[in-house]
Amino acid sequence: MFRFHQRTGRWVAFWSIWLLAAAMLSGCTDPVALAQARRQPPIPPASYFATPAEQATSQVTVQPARAAATATVYPTPRPVALNGPVTLGIDPALPEEIAGPLLAQLNQIDTIQAANGAYPLRILDQVENAGTTIAPVAWRAAQRPIADRVFAVVAPFATAQDDISLEEVQRRWRGEGDAPLWAAPTVAALLAPVLGGGTVQEVALDDLPDRLETTPGALALVPFDALHPRFKVLTVDGVNVLDNRLDLADYPLAVALDVRGDAAPLLAYELRDLVDPRTNRDQARLTTLIMTGVTAMSRGTAAAIEENGVLYPAQVVSATLAAADITHVSNEVPFLDDCVVNNTLNNLVLCSHTDYWQTLEAIGTDIVGLSGNHVNDFGREGARRSLQFYRDHDIPIYGSGLTVDEACAPLLWEDHGNAFAFVAALAFGPPTAWVTDEEPGACYYYDHKERVLELVEKLAQEVDIVAVELQYLEEYTPWPTDLQVVEFRELREAGADIVTGVQSHVPQAWEPYASADPGGAGVILYGLGNLFFDQMWSWETRTELIARHTLYAGRVLSTEVLTTVLENYAQPRWATPEERAEILNRIFAAAPPRPQ
Repeated sequence: MFRFHQRTGRWVAFWSIWLLAAAMLSGCTDPVALAQARRQPPIPPASYFATPAEQATSQVTVQPARAAATATVYPTPRPVALNGPVTLGIDPALPEEIAGPLLAQLNQIDTIQAANGAYPLRILDQVENAGTTIAPVAWRAAQRPIADRVFAVVAPFATAQDDISLEEVQRRWRGEGDAPLWAAPTVAALLAPVLGGGTVQEVALDDLPDRLETTPGALALVPFDALHPRFKVLTVDGVNVLDNRLDLADYPLAVALDVRGDAAPLLAYELRDLVDPRTNRDQARLTTLIMTGVTAMSRGTAAAIEENGVLYPAQVVSATLAAADITHVSNEVPFLDDCVVNNTLNNLVLCSHTDYWQTLEAIGTDIVGLSGNHVNDFGREGARRSLQFYRDHDIPIYGSGLTVDEACAPLLWEDHGNAFAFVAALAFGPPTAWVTDEEPGACYYYDHKERVLELVEKLAQEVDIVAVELQYLEEYTPWPTDLQVVEFRELREAGADIVTGVQSHVPQAWEPYASADPGGAGVILYGLGNLFFDQMWSWETRTELIARHTLYAGRVLSTEVLTTVLENYAQPRWATPEERAEILNRIFAAAPPRPQ
């Protein structure tokens, strides 16, 4: 059963609330069963990633939902008359992995039905003598495409550069410049129609991460579906291939397998299902997940909201955050309808007024992690009231609950064919924040560590992406502690694809993994810093990280580092290029040695 959620303008599963209640009343103690009761249907995101100009706006606007991605529709062609046998040539530039299966299928077709009868199909070795050809062309120039392949320019993850011009890619393609441009196998043949003749060197995909990281300035061209988090994806002339609203006509490194010639209208229809996969970038299988750091709209943040309006914190960043398919917030404090602003210096008893939910709504918040150590600042009764607020407003939560089973249960989610499990726990004090069998609170990690690790291992067999967040020891340096590295890696080894520290009030190091690494592609984010919190007392606490993960066909494809700077105790703004470089270099330098 579904109903329209007036506050978010989204359809939500009303039945999930009743299932959760039924599970609790029946004494269910299986955290996965509890999570099944919370499962939400796919939720459409906002319409686009903001351009730099849109990011700079101070107006929060409601964005239309992203249209559902669908496969290319090939209408039945109008009758075409032919003058004789259909001669077909396949461009030798097509790699064997595409040309071989295509040719095998074509050999099963004896005749082509035209308006004036059936004519035999003949495959010619000399493409130049064929009346109809199949060849790679720039996607924007395609006339009758039967398939496409999309490519990305990548650098090592620890790279401050964000964008490259198509002109620079072409220059490197020709072998000009001081640093190399490499290509994964088969890439060069397919991109030649876009980039022209070149001298690019092919390098095996598994070798590319290490070679890039040990060769200053080196870049590589990689198929979209072969990306992983150890690569940093560069935008090309400002166009982001990871954009969940990307129009391939705007992206220069997209190639179509195009049918041209006398019989093209008929052959394109006949061949529409012969290339598998039809695309290596299927919009229907792509999810963007944004994860954010500390939110505690209290103290100075609350005072700024009261002065400037409830949407004030979201005004600059809302367009980008709301554009994700799933937008996550880690909220450390209870929502209470009688919360009073207390901006006293060093006040550590924190809450947010329920009206402030509009701030999180403005950034498109879909899910809320409640592993913060301030969730019980207004006592167990305050925690109960806050949990009830979330339930009354159909807001999916995890990490806190009325019981241990509820607090430690995962939140299950589905989007664009990708299945997620979100788990959150508190690995810090005070004990009054920890859930008990009788009192609400956050799932305390060290009381339930084996349970959490076993749960992660189990979930890794049942869903595509397991994302675990820990509210850990609060440090004010970019370097994770030795124990933090050990324990975050333990979660990854148990099966977590994304491990996030949501405790740190300053940006901390990130640790990406490739598909070939033990455990597969994934990333550890040791600390994101703040999102909406009033710590203006140092440059480090004012700088913030937002993780934008791209998930594709059930795995972590890429993770982008978005950087913001806090202003006026409440409002993040986008970092300038100079500020961004400083923030990125700071967290890159703090990365622990790669595990052996």
